[in-house]
Amino acid sequence: MDYLWSPWRYPYVSQAGKNPSCIFCEALKRGNDQQVLIVFRGQHNFILLNRYPYTTGHSMIAPYDHLGQLDQAAPETLNEMIHLCQRLQRALAAEYQPEGYNLGMNLGKIAGAGVADHLHMHVLPRWAGDTSFMTTVGETRLEPEDLSITYKKLRKHFG
Repeated sequence: MDYLWSPWRYPYVSQAGKNPSCIFCEALKRGNDQQVLIVFRGQHNFILLNRYPYTTGHSMIAPYDHLGQLDQAAPETLNEMIHLCQRLQRALAAEYQPEGYNLGMNLGKIAGAGVADHLHMHVLPRWAGDTSFMTTVGETRLEPEDLSITYKKLRKHFG
């Protein structure tokens, strides 16, 4: 078996399931958007980078309200969420020229939600071959860009 050194994941792995607080609500409280990777704050939602991305540019859009289900969200929150998906897609296209995108939500733990009690939309840029043998056989993802660089690249598109 091969091992890849990834010490940046240790804080996440060691605390998985131990922190009862909501990562989205905690990020909003911190007051330092760059530190918590909040790229943009809208009227009802905010955009932040996924700290453990599947691909470079993997972002999430979450409402300010702590809501666990889609049917709990107000229409204006949902409208803005989709509008922010469009803006984010344009920013990702300008910076990374992906060949496609995955947009999605996992509602409830049984559906795969890592944070089941706070609604959020994942936006992932995709390229041919971005799932390599490392992902499928080695169960390891490789990220070529540091999150601070991704943050700076996307942040400039949201002024």
